Amino acid sequence: MTALHPLDLPSLAEQLRKAHSMTRPLMLDIIGRACRRLPSLGRSERAARVVGLIDAEAWADAALALLELELPMWQVRRIAYDDGEWHCALSRERELPDWLDSAVDARHADLALSLLSAFVEVRTLAIEVSRPSVPSVRPMLDPLYEPVACHNSR
Repeated sequence: MTALHPLDLPSLAEQLRKAHSMTRPLMLDIIGRACRRLPSLGRSERAARVVGLIDAEAWADAALALLELELPMWQVRRIAYDDGEWHCALSRERELPDWLDSAVDARHADLALSLLSAFVEVRTLAIEVSRPSVPSVRPMLDPLYEPVACHNSR
């Protein structure tokens, strides 16, 4: 299992944009670079389901299973095919009207790549949100400073 590095996700998103169709090596690369939960599940039933879908080259179903496993708080809001491209929207609040929801949208000519592009975008947003806006700095202690115990004797 490899650690999730923020720098990997933009290059992974670019790799997905450039891909013409899903392949097994690409799917395994996505799992290795963007998935946290699947590698830790070992040989569980849920992991076996994803592996079985990958082995069967059921790419869209494998992508949906990965979304369900890796992003349990997110749901597919919309999948639409328009003008030769699949449009996929993932949302945390699917019941909200479109204009109130902050869905993550992705598009690609391949359905699985559209779903996985949205997945990588959600991962990228999660990393950006978790970064503090102000860098944390450790306070420097004065070497001459020593705490003194005080006793209040009233």
